[in-house]
Amino acid sequence: QVMVVESGGGLVQAGGSLRLSCAASGRTFGAMAWFRQAPGKEREFVSAISRTIGDRVYADYVKGRFTISRDNYKNTVSLQMNSLKPEDTAIYYCAARAWPLWSATVADYDYWGQGTQVTVSS
Repeated sequence: QVMVVESGGGLVQAGGSLRLSCAASGRTFGAMAWFRQAPGKEREFVSAISRTIGDRVYADYVKGRFTISRDNYKNTVSLQMNSLKPEDTAIYYCAARAWPLWSATVADYDYWGQGTQVTVSS
């Protein structure tokens, strides 16, 4: 049984930091990614990392502030979020796919977590 579980969300003031973690189990995963969804908006891409170390990508609106990393042996992926802004407020979802290369498209991911809430106050 495949499981994807996020942790680490919470409430933080603007300019603060949070670290999200995601643990995936049940099979070997290829690329892993983070997406987010704010109230009334569509789910949007945040960052992804391929199975090959060093191949990672960020959305323009988080570039330079967020850092994605993964541990292939543990099937975990983390998202370090610094210099948070109120517009980063959303539910953050961890996603995984069998294919090893990253994608920024929601439909390309096969496995999803339940999400973790991140709230940034001004």
